[in-house]
Amino acid sequence: MMKDNKKVIYWLLTGCALIFIMVIVGGITRLTHSGLSISNYKLISGTIPPLNDVEWNNAFDLYKQYPEYQKINKGMSLEDFKDIYFWEWIHRVIGRFIGVVFFIPFMYFLLTKQLTKATIRKSILLMVMGGFQGFLGWYMVSSGLVDRPDVSHYRLAMHLTTAFLTFAYTFWVALDLWFPNRKEVSISFRNLIRASAAVLILQIIWGAFVAGLDAGWVHNHWPLMSDGQFIHDSVTIEQTPVWRNFVEGKSGVQFIHRTLAYIVVAFIGLIWYKSKKLTTTVLQKRGVNILVALVGIQFVLGVLTLLWQVPVILGVLHQVTAFVLLAAMTFTLHRFTK
Repeated sequence: MMKDNKKVIYWLLTGCALIFIMVIVGGITRLTHSGLSISNYKLISGTIPPLNDVEWNNAFDLYKQYPEYQKINKGMSLEDFKDIYFWEWIHRVIGRFIGVVFFIPFMYFLLTKQLTKATIRKSILLMVMGGFQGFLGWYMVSSGLVDRPDVSHYRLAMHLTTAFLTFAYTFWVALDLWFPNRKEVSISFRNLIRASAAVLILQIIWGAFVAGLDAGWVHNHWPLMSDGQFIHDSVTIEQTPVWRNFVEGKSGVQFIHRTLAYIVVAFIGLIWYKSKKLTTTVLQKRGVNILVALVGIQFVLGVLTLLWQVPVILGVLHQVTAFVLLAAMTFTLHRFTK
């Protein structure tokens, strides 16, 4: 039987699609403040939601024991609890489903000898990344169950960034199988795309910091911050020493996210400009053009999300477009690498 066949590619792309859905639901979970509604972790039985009044009341009583209910949602009705419970539950169920979709087909392909040794190694790494992502999810939630009724923004950033990187690597492995033939590439141009990808990942990390600190609800102005300032006074005074403002202060984190947005746009603009001087294939040209279009859309979404104080729909669209932009960056880098 032919190794690394189309079925293997479809399997990997299915994994990509599921991670995409997972990120969407994760964004909704965060923006609706649903992430701490399930305060325990049960790998198997946790896939079944409460099915009757007794089970719902037990789940609600458990939630009442933790800081989010006691300090923020005291007096919440059972019906309101069900709403936030749903998003966290579906987020966890999709995570488990992704694990099944990766593991069972992998074992089938492995036992039927449909994978090359290189793909086996890559697939094992993917499953390790997926398992680590699941661990980070609970590690993040657990940070909001003691004293402070909110998750650590550092852990949120790790959880989100790992999801993005797991997707990007899954997509890369699928592209390796989709385009097995190597070609001559421009090393300097490839390195420019690599640098752009690194800056984009940094921007994703600081976007997670913004989400984790609710920093999108301050300085809801553009192109300047509050009071007509490019760097608002509050950027450097929330935390001490000064450097902590840029990773833990709402104003400082938002300032970095704003600034990185311009840098990402500049890098992708440079990719587009330099690509005009190269002889490119149809797919290479398409990848660059999609990058330019997506970064423009993402920039506008970011501005609107800020100006309108993070409505759920715009917040989710902004996160989803970041995901698609990373996919386009991965595709473009692959086309100029192999």
